[in-house]
Amino acid sequence: MAQLIYSMITSLDGYTQAADGDLGRGPADDEEVHTFIGDRFRHVGTFLYGRRMYETMVFWETAHTLPDAPPHIVQYARDWQAAEKVVHSTTLESVSSARTRIERTFDPDAVRALKAQADHDLSISGPDLAAQAIAAGLVDQYHLFTTTTVVGGGTRFFPDGVRLDLELVEERAFDSGLVYAHYRTR
Repeated sequence: MAQLIYSMITSLDGYTQAADGDLGRGPADDEEVHTFIGDRFRHVGTFLYGRRMYETMVFWETAHTLPDAPPHIVQYARDWQAAEKVVHSTTLESVSSARTRIERTFDPDAVRALKAQADHDLSISGPDLAAQAIAAGLVDQYHLFTTTTVVGGGTRFFPDGVRLDLELVEERAFDSGLVYAHYRTR
């Protein structure tokens, strides 16, 4: 059975989006971090997104065509393009990437079936969508990429009212100050 992985960049105080929208320094311009993320998620066969996260990630549909795109950007774009994408949205009318479909509601049973049938792991991104998967007991692994910024409020990585018992699997600090922590459910 495939694993469902929840991964996002967070502020030091645990927010995936600051109240003002800016988390500060992240991996966008850090080749070391970006390559690490690409290596960690190359095996993912399906990405589950909310609308806003999909609209951010659809950049990768054409990123390989940017003039002077470095190899790590081209590789990440190719890996992203090869995966299936499922966008959970009641408002998105169409998608602008290949291998992508829209689901109007989040159905935990459908995600369970997808995990059972998948040959490769699945990733879920977007804190609102992930909160539904966490509440349904579907998330197997958590990958946090923590910045050095404290933002004081916004959208939290973990939803309120949930209690989890997690085991630390791996951690790594990058020269930029970003800290990676990988946990799995016990």
